[in-house]
Amino acid sequence: MNQISQIEARRRNFVLAASLAFMVIGTGAVYFVVVALKPISNEFDWPRAIPSTAYALQYFGGGIGGIFMGYCLDRAGLGIPALLGACMIGIGAILTAHIEAPWHLYLIYGVMMGFLGRAALFTPLTANITRWFEHKKSVAVGIVGSGQALAGAVWPPIFQHFFNSVGWRETATWYGVFCLLTMLPLVLILRQKPPAPSAYPHNGIINDHEVVRGEPRQIMSANRLQLILMVASIGCCVAMALPLAHLVAHVSDLGHDSARGAEILSVTLTCAAIGSFFGVGFLGQRFGGLCTLFIFSVTQMLFLLALAFSENLITIYLVAAMFGVGYGGILPSYPVIVREYLPSSEAGRRTAIIILSASGGMAIGSWLGGTVFDLTGSYNPAFLIGVVFNFANLVIIGALILRLRSRTIGL
Repeated sequence: MNQISQIEARRRNFVLAASLAFMVIGTGAVYFVVVALKPISNEFDWPRAIPSTAYALQYFGGGIGGIFMGYCLDRAGLGIPALLGACMIGIGAILTAHIEAPWHLYLIYGVMMGFLGRAALFTPLTANITRWFEHKKSVAVGIVGSGQALAGAVWPPIFQHFFNSVGWRETATWYGVFCLLTMLPLVLILRQKPPAPSAYPHNGIINDHEVVRGEPRQIMSANRLQLILMVASIGCCVAMALPLAHLVAHVSDLGHDSARGAEILSVTLTCAAIGSFFGVGFLGQRFGGLCTLFIFSVTQMLFLLALAFSENLITIYLVAAMFGVGYGGILPSYPVIVREYLPSSEAGRRTAIIILSASGGMAIGSWLGGTVFDLTGSYNPAFLIGVVFNFANLVIIGALILRLRSRTIGL
């Protein structure tokens, strides 16, 4: 490897590490409201649908804002999205400590944390990293995508500890300060532009699902495939959001300590990080994004179904861990699919539009969980509804896989 190649390899590794760190730190905002759901509801005597709606607005706002961030990425690189995201997440967390009315929470989480904050995380970070690792994109996306789950493994126990010692308001303030002090320096690394595609070495071996000379494999028109992926993403993400938004409260409602709920959520997301970090890279390199998505979606559906019938604490730990493995590989599979089958020059925007639909599914799922609980006094009916949505995702992705295989056989 010559000196120029070594320098480029170091740059890629720095960007990969910075992307992962940026994702882990910024995604803590998502899990703050998950752990704070009951404390906030109890302090203000609000129904759980209110903090659940704030959680939903963060995903919905992030999905819409992701289109803007994806456009900025395609035109000018990651600098502007990263800077906006760092500032808005940090300032938004600090302002969360001063809420007094539901609309305060909605505004902060919908606009600051969502439209301008979360929008700068998953979509631009994963789309950008595929341009740095052209021929190992599934591995790189898996690593960066694992940051969402790593955040869930790291932050809930930390938040729960500080809620118990200093309260949720003080914790929100210090989390915001931490975000500003750590994420803003990372912007200096993330703003770098990736090398041109011709700068990447290639081993001459191309699988059916891989990009050839920057051009994606066509299985149908780009717009039609994007629309199908948008619909599919709603199904898996409704199912995904139900436990993620309500697992801590669900465990508490079953008579277990709230700290155990935070631990179970942490275990879930640790396993999700493992699924994303290793699973997406391993399966994606061998079978492509569509098959990888199908495998992880099956896993998620089966263990969401099991969660609806689990009450023993040890059983919940085990089921939640396996649910996490399935959940962790789903969202990172979509940017891989985009780079395999959609125009690479539009990867940022097209990934953003699909993640917008996924965010809509997350928003529906989180809102649905709170609403169903308020109506029935239990989360189990909501989990079963999530299984139905997840099954719809499997039908759609399975049909795409069959279409791909039929076209491959016909070549």
